Amino acid sequence: MYPCESFARFALPTFRLLVAKDLIEKHDFTQTEAARRLGITQAAISQYIHSKRGLKSTIRFEEERGMIEKAVSEIAEDIAGSGKSVDEISESFCKLCLIVREKGKIG
Repeated sequence: MYPCESFARFALPTFRLLVAKDLIEKHDFTQTEAARRLGITQAAISQYIHSKRGLKSTIRFEEERGMIEKAVSEIAEDIAGSGKSVDEISESFCKLCLIVREKGKIG
């Protein structure tokens, strides 16, 4: 499995969960608006919020928790404060993937 496939399969749902929660809790987004800005469905957001999706990550980032939380917060801030497209937002997740892979925290 290529590293990007592994990230997309195991880690991306977890990061989307964290960003969606941040958008809803800190930026007063509705589930529908968060879903639209993330390029996913409202049903996916609902599953994230109700812990039915996004929790099966194989990321081991306990020692980098602060770095991950900062990156998630920055992505949410970027989404909340910009008119960026879904493609532009996806680039932020790609950068996060690179950080996680460099730290050897995905597997």
